[in-house]
Amino acid sequence: MQTQTDNPIWNQILTFRIQLPCLSSYIKFRVLDCRKKDCPDEIGTASLSLNQISSTGEEIEGKQSLEPTSYAPRVYSGFLPCFGPSFLTLHGGKKAPFRIQEEGACIPDSVRDGLAYRGRVFLELITQIKSYQDSTIKDLSHEVTRIEKHQNRQKYGLCVIFLSCTMMPNFKELIHFEVSIGHYGNKMDLNYKPLVSSTQYSPVIYDGNIYHYVPWYNTKPVVAVTSNWEDVSFRMNCLNLLHFTRDRLKANLDTLKSTRNPKDPALLYQWEKLLRELAEDCKHPLPCMTYQPKATSLDRKRWQLRSLLLQELAQKAKQAKPKDMVATAEDWLYRLNAVLPEPQMGLPDVMIWLVAKEQRVAYAQVPAHSILFSPAGALHSGRLWGKGQYPEGEGQKDVLPAHLRVCMWLGNVTDSKDLQLLRQGDTAVYAEMVNYENQAKYKDQWGQQGLYHCPNFSDVMGNKTLPMTDFQPPLGWHWQDSWTVEPQRRLLLDIDINKSQVLEEVYENQGRDTRGAWGPAAIPNTDVNGQPMEARENVKCPQGWHFKKDWVVELNHAVDSKGWEYGVGIPPSGLPQVWSPVEKTYHSCRRRRWARVRFRNHGELSHEQETLSFLQLGLAKGEEEGWEYDTFGSKFHLNPQPQSRFRRRCWRRRLAPNKDKGIAPIFLLEGSLAMDLKYHAGKEEDSKTWPWGLDRQFRDPQRQDTRPPNLPFIYCTFNKPHYYQLFCYIYQARNLVSNQIVTFQAPFIRVVFLNHSQCTQTLRSSAGPTWAQTLIFQHLLLYENPQDTKESPPLVVLELWQRDFWGKESLWGRSMWPPLVWLDLQDRILPPMRWHPLVKELGKEEGEILASCELILQTEKLGEKQLPILSVPWKNGAYTLPKSIQPTIKRMAIEVLAMWDGDGGQDRRGWSGVRCSLLLVLPDYWIQSSHPEKDYLGGGGRQERNEEVLVILAWGLRNMKKASSPQLLVEFGEESLRTEPIRDFQTNPNFPESESVLVLTVLMPTEEAYALPLVVKVVDNWAFGQQIVTGQANIDFLQPYFCDPWAQDYMHPKLPTLSEKKHQDFLGYLYRKFWFKSSKAEDEYEHEVDWWSKLFWATDEHKSLKYKYKDYHTLKVYECELEAVPAFQGLQDFCQTFKLYQEQPKLDSPVVGEFKGLFRIYPFPENPEAPKPPLQFLVWPEREDFPQPCLVRVYVVRAINLQPQDYNGLCDPYVILKLGKTELGNRDMYQPNTLDPIFGTMFELTCNIPLEKDLEIQLYDFDLFSPDDKIGTTVIDLENRLLSGFGAHCGLSKSYCQSGPFRWRDQMPPSYLLERYAKRKGLPPPLFSPEEDAVFYNGKKFKLQSFEPKTPTVHGLGPKKERLALYLLHTQGLVPEHVETRTLYSDSQPGIDQGKVQMWVDIFPKKLGPPGPQVNINPRKPKRYELRCIIWKTANVDLVDDNLSREKTSDIYIKGWLYGLEKDMQKTDIHYHSLTGEADFNWRFVFTMDYLAAERMCVQSQKDYIWSLDATSMKFPARLIIQVWDNDIFSPDDFLGVLELDLSDMPLPARHAKQCSIRMMDADPKWPYFVQYKHFSLFKKKTVTGWWPCQVLDGGKWRLSGKVKMSLEILSEKEALIKPAGRGQSEPNQYPTLHPPLRTNTSFMWLRSPVQNFCYIFWKRYRFKLIAFMVISIIALMLFNFIYSAPHYLAMSWIKPQLQLYPPIKIFNIINSLNTSNASSSILPTQDPNLKPTIDHEWKLHPGPTNHLSDIFPELPAPGD
Repeated sequence: MQTQTDNPIWNQILTFRIQLPCLSSYIKFRVLDCRKKDCPDEIGTASLSLNQISSTGEEIEGKQSLEPTSYAPRVYSGFLPCFGPSFLTLHGGKKAPFRIQEEGACIPDSVRDGLAYRGRVFLELITQIKSYQDSTIKDLSHEVTRIEKHQNRQKYGLCVIFLSCTMMPNFKELIHFEVSIGHYGNKMDLNYKPLVSSTQYSPVIYDGNIYHYVPWYNTKPVVAVTSNWEDVSFRMNCLNLLHFTRDRLKANLDTLKSTRNPKDPALLYQWEKLLRELAEDCKHPLPCMTYQPKATSLDRKRWQLRSLLLQELAQKAKQAKPKDMVATAEDWLYRLNAVLPEPQMGLPDVMIWLVAKEQRVAYAQVPAHSILFSPAGALHSGRLWGKGQYPEGEGQKDVLPAHLRVCMWLGNVTDSKDLQLLRQGDTAVYAEMVNYENQAKYKDQWGQQGLYHCPNFSDVMGNKTLPMTDFQPPLGWHWQDSWTVEPQRRLLLDIDINKSQVLEEVYENQGRDTRGAWGPAAIPNTDVNGQPMEARENVKCPQGWHFKKDWVVELNHAVDSKGWEYGVGIPPSGLPQVWSPVEKTYHSCRRRRWARVRFRNHGELSHEQETLSFLQLGLAKGEEEGWEYDTFGSKFHLNPQPQSRFRRRCWRRRLAPNKDKGIAPIFLLEGSLAMDLKYHAGKEEDSKTWPWGLDRQFRDPQRQDTRPPNLPFIYCTFNKPHYYQLFCYIYQARNLVSNQIVTFQAPFIRVVFLNHSQCTQTLRSSAGPTWAQTLIFQHLLLYENPQDTKESPPLVVLELWQRDFWGKESLWGRSMWPPLVWLDLQDRILPPMRWHPLVKELGKEEGEILASCELILQTEKLGEKQLPILSVPWKNGAYTLPKSIQPTIKRMAIEVLAMWDGDGGQDRRGWSGVRCSLLLVLPDYWIQSSHPEKDYLGGGGRQERNEEVLVILAWGLRNMKKASSPQLLVEFGEESLRTEPIRDFQTNPNFPESESVLVLTVLMPTEEAYALPLVVKVVDNWAFGQQIVTGQANIDFLQPYFCDPWAQDYMHPKLPTLSEKKHQDFLGYLYRKFWFKSSKAEDEYEHEVDWWSKLFWATDEHKSLKYKYKDYHTLKVYECELEAVPAFQGLQDFCQTFKLYQEQPKLDSPVVGEFKGLFRIYPFPENPEAPKPPLQFLVWPEREDFPQPCLVRVYVVRAINLQPQDYNGLCDPYVILKLGKTELGNRDMYQPNTLDPIFGTMFELTCNIPLEKDLEIQLYDFDLFSPDDKIGTTVIDLENRLLSGFGAHCGLSKSYCQSGPFRWRDQMPPSYLLERYAKRKGLPPPLFSPEEDAVFYNGKKFKLQSFEPKTPTVHGLGPKKERLALYLLHTQGLVPEHVETRTLYSDSQPGIDQGKVQMWVDIFPKKLGPPGPQVNINPRKPKRYELRCIIWKTANVDLVDDNLSREKTSDIYIKGWLYGLEKDMQKTDIHYHSLTGEADFNWRFVFTMDYLAAERMCVQSQKDYIWSLDATSMKFPARLIIQVWDNDIFSPDDFLGVLELDLSDMPLPARHAKQCSIRMMDADPKWPYFVQYKHFSLFKKKTVTGWWPCQVLDGGKWRLSGKVKMSLEILSEKEALIKPAGRGQSEPNQYPTLHPPLRTNTSFMWLRSPVQNFCYIFWKRYRFKLIAFMVISIIALMLFNFIYSAPHYLAMSWIKPQLQLYPPIKIFNIINSLNTSNASSSILPTQDPNLKPTIDHEWKLHPGPTNHLSDIFPELPAPGD
């Protein structure tokens, strides 16, 4: 906390922990004044929007940069929140009222900041991703704090020229305007240098209508404010360039929207223009931020984002097609608006304050960047720079404070040398000093003695100023002349100058004396507030006015017979607070009102000319001294009066700039003109040093201003006026949504242009008032250059008013737009009329108005030619529209057929209705009739006449919850009609019978852009005659309802019928009675296909069973709702559903009900003798009563891609159905742990349509403890499906079967449905020919053979007649048997897809008989099977091991398991030392599985975790996996091969191993093609034995690695219990019995040759190490031997002893001893017994042949035992 300072320095780091994306969208900063510890005061606040300082990357579609550059990565992923280091502006005080933002997201009122500028905060925001962060406060280092001091500041100049101020309320006091930017220019802040930031005081003048204006005329006030800010031009240039691109796109989009006719050729031209300009604008490069030293990290990242977006939009503009043009352009505009906001603005907004009574009563806010001048060019400058504009602002509630037009410039003062806001010409800019000298009459002498508290010198408001001798010119200026006296005639203007009559009133006051008698009061004459006035006898008529009647007493008030009213005077004023018309004894005063009307004389000059002549008058005789006379508090005038007691005169002295100093002279007018400048010595330096400081006035509110306001005023004087003519063409208004029965009461238009206004004629009540009138304003005075006026003309304001029955006028809405300006009439063309939105308070649009305006400059050449006013026709006291722009109209007729229903009783009634003719006008291109048209002249324009008929089928009202007795009110233009009320609305919401015939005549433009909507209102009749509009709908486009009944191929819309055929043959009756019953017994057997097979055939989701006739039983799967299929017209072919609103419908507008009806428009002959066209809605003599009891079957198949609801990313969904008050569903039937649940549930319920028509399907997530979460909802209108002509109540099956899994489920057979369809289409009934199997329908003969060349052998196929009728029905475009996919939505997340549900609905009216059989869609339940796999032997298995004799061997064993059941893996024993790849096992694998035969899938359910409540089901194919392995003791086992067999589609095994090859596993052999192995399903064949190949992947290709002989047997659960068998060779070892195979016993071979095996094992692993060890050992041994033998060798060589011979040694029985010692290790099978030892000669040992039988058969005896 910083104390006693307005420039606090914290230098601290605040660290917070957040999660992104964050729930909050704003970061709010508050600066508090903590003088009060318990209740700190808020100095100012600032808000940062997270989406402006960060990016998720979603702004760029696909997140791909179009052209990879050095500054942009290939994939754009956004950036984390960051800001600065930069300044953030603080605001406080009163908040601005909420307005509807045009550019997207609205700022909540809770985060909006105030209007008053309260300083700036210098800060930086950085976001880092860390594993742990704590909320701490740390101090900044000194290096970081120096950043703020390096912010280079420049001097900015702000210049504002006030051009006009109109449409003001009646301010009694003088007003003036104040301009400020930050603290600069704010006169309430005394800590900054005084600047010329306010205009001169001015009165407001009545404009002759209802508004007032400021009489500036040719002298426009100018303000100049200088300020010091950082250089942010690089940032503003980028922002202004984006605004330029956005503005052009928005303007082109508005023009595109105004073209409503899709066939208009101008539409394509405007679309191409939009694309061309957008591509051109997007190619302008944004100022680079990469190498900008002043740019922050946020600047660089947002520049990258904006550049990528512009590149993307430029490419999209090149590739865009003329499809969905408006939606595409709106998306581009939305994305541009998303990157427009600039959080690091730096410059505060410019505020223009309207000040009255020294209080700010209204404001206008102008963004600084919009008026900022840039030397880089016009594209980088603000869009409003140097242009006349109307800044947006607010005032008091429901009051328009002013309509201000200004010209503004903001920029560096060094760029203001050649500042010219307005074009050169007759303009002069100068500054002057205004000072008033005051005198009072004292003892009949004028002087300063009687002034009392009034200063000798003051300003216009009486504030004290210095004497004239104490003023000094500011730096850079000098006095141009001496002080002169010049009255301020603008302040002396008569505020009633534009009034034609004025009511004057004087109150006569009397008091009661002590005797009780009435006498004159102390102040005998006052106004209504008690202020003294002249006696009525002394009040003279002003010049230019006259009286028709003298003073009379006003008796039309609460007064007695003489006009007196009485009261009791209350001190200190002595005036009563309450007046009474009855005199009482305690009354002490009374008064009565005298009134008379003053009328203006009709002179040669207009009111405006009289005002100008008064302002331009010099001092007349007797006025040389320039005194202004009046009493205190009254209006001043130039002529002295006997009662005048006070006078003043205005001294003025003009200032002129010195020599050129490089900047505009007006920016040198800083500080006071007083000589004493000591007061401001320290303030100037302070303002330059701390321009961002906090609001000091807020910190010291008790401080008072003791400085004299000695500031000059700047004016821009125009010497030459220009006169214009304004033509305003007004046609009509539309879309005026009102909750009143009378849509618009006495509407009229008031046009306001500057200080002039006119009104149109007042019309009678209408939903679309049509004026067709031209308002002409002549001799309009504008002083700026005509070229400036052409570029930025004043706005034309059109106001729609309505007048109630009591004459009170109320404003409905206002529309403003610039007129088209013509400076030369040679190229003049009349402006086309366009629809302009009517805006109510706070920016809310309500309705549109069709109008256009043009402003024509009056020149000398204009008088030589024909005046434009002469081209406007005059009729019935008003100017009508010119012929060239008046919409061409045609006379049409509307025939209203209000349908009614019976009361639901037993009596049957026909359709009845009201046939009315309402003349309409429709566009020419709608009408396809070839009848000739006639022309006639009327209404001032050429009109083409052709009568048309619009038939309105008013079926009923739905979902009107609060209605009791509603009726329908149809309005078209100024005419309307209504139906009779629905008395029994709660039991039958359809419209009742009506007897009245209404004929209405209207005129409508032929162009669709000018067409009026058809307004449908629902009026509810309450008790005591009250009628309330409960909802309404606007039908804007009538083109889809046009038809031509004269066309040959036109089909009349027919009303729906649900009645059953009365006359039926006896056989047909028996057929329908016993049809379904006889077929039930046939369905007892099990079929190989079911309904799920049809679904999978249509979706190809699973490898379904190959069914021969699957094309004969297919269904249609729609990926959307049935209503969204284009071919079915939204199921609204009979009657459409129009949503009713209580307001103008928007995205979030609540729907209050629905109106069901239909319209048809067709030509109507004008000649009464011509034949009338047939009625569109033909009345059938037979129809079913409503409400209709129906049986509804809802089949919920499954859901797809549901939104997760649980922490594990899954949900536990279940279904709830609601229809009326009926609710079905069970939360216990939830599907656990899935996002794609399969429900397979059928719900059957009954209802009365239309009372219960909205079927609501809800999906909930099951929760054990917390309340269940709603996943989503979808609603189906059952009434539309029942009444639709597409047969949506029950889809047509592809086949007609009387039995089997695909039985016919409709109530009626196809032949009856075909007959009913033909009757609906107005065709003769079909004629069937049983002999030829043919039918004659619609003039053609159809044979069954053309549809069925060969009769299918399908079980339960129906008769040929019905099959032929079904084929014909499928050719009529009816709804087939289907499954629709409906999107789920949630109220908590509106508009966001929560998943989809696949389902269908069947509706069966009960009066048509019993419904068809139900469709079994229960989820398929798997069947328990046991697979027994016997591994007999293998052959040709790869040998991977080497024995000691280097022979290849393998220790073979086999693994086996089912795919998905790896936990149940089984393996055989090991066959050791296979030398040939053959191995014997005789081993049984037993696997248990749950198998779905229809899907060929296995199902397994298991819990994910031990604490899981429910198991999760998984599906996997029924695949047996056999693997061959080589067993190793010390190393991992070697993989030898694999065999995968799909049990439902497996190759037939080979009988012998030689016939087994790897080609058996190829499903589609390439060559030769004729060699293809048969495949079969084990579930059908049950058992099979043979050889299958094993393969291994070698070098990227599969090769044969062995062969396996197996026996596979599949048994059902029941069969497995009957024939049990154990695994392997364990008990029960049966079916078949498996014996251990005969193998060579090698179990203890390693004990018999341990050395060999040991050496082999070690040699295999450590051979390189052993070789190295042996080499090293030999070398060491040799070295040792050499060292050991060297001395002996040397000694023997040197000494040489004699050689001694010894006798030979006798050796005997050495061989026997050797044989005996080696007998145990000999490998010879036998030995020679006659072997004798060798004596007396050298012996040799012959090894003999080697035999390894001892290794194989260790049980053989050793030789020589």
